Amino acid sequence: MSDARVTRADFGTFALGASLFAIAAWSWYVVLERSQDAMAGMAGMTPNVAEATAFVLEWGVMMAAMMLPSAAPMIVLYGTVRRRLSAEGERAIPAWAFGVTYVVIWTLTGLPVYAGYAAASALTMCCTWFRGAAPYLVSGVLIAAGLYQLTPLKRACLAQCESPLSFLMTRWRAGHAATFLLAVKHALYCIGCCWALMLILVAAGTMGIWWVAGIALVVFAEKLLPRGQRVAKAVGVMLIGLGIAVAATPEVLERLR
Repeated sequence: MSDARVTRADFGTFALGASLFAIAAWSWYVVLERSQDAMAGMAGMTPNVAEATAFVLEWGVMMAAMMLPSAAPMIVLYGTVRRRLSAEGERAIPAWAFGVTYVVIWTLTGLPVYAGYAAASALTMCCTWFRGAAPYLVSGVLIAAGLYQLTPLKRACLAQCESPLSFLMTRWRAGHAATFLLAVKHALYCIGCCWALMLILVAAGTMGIWWVAGIALVVFAEKLLPRGQRVAKAVGVMLIGLGIAVAATPEVLERLR
């Protein structure tokens, strides 16, 4: 019986990990199928519910592609802990619900992103000065994102994402509501860790695959490499330097698209 139970647990862990890999791979396929400026072009002059819904759903797919690989260790570990405690009578939401909650919360961040694109589109159409100022606005975002990488808040949020075991041990509470809130907290810490990096995509006005892949790699390295905090600081310094370069020579921005 014990061996059978271990075998089922191992299979459950494998199946969960394989499912996360498959979802991330499918999401990357969808992202790769998109043209470079497809999402940026979705925010037109006349925002409406249908357009916003389509944009947010595409944003959610991109977030799944970018964030699931680095969130997989947390979700798989949660599934392992949940199976063991469920055998002892504790209640907790399934691992798939934990993962869905994570992706849904990241998807909802697409709402303010869409609003930003719609506002920028309107300003671009009506205000010549805005088009001329765009490179400097991007420069400001790059510098601000770089500075955020060096803040205590970034370090605190990253610390919660770096150690899934510590996160679960210190915050685990039995019950469906409590474990749902646990998933929400994990997603919010992740947003606190990565929101400035995502803002770069928005401010740059492009969803080109190299931007998406580059930021996904940064997120993966920050969360999963042994010295993720150092990676975050190094990225911050590079972003500040890039922002200064764009401000000094706005033409640099076109080469980055």
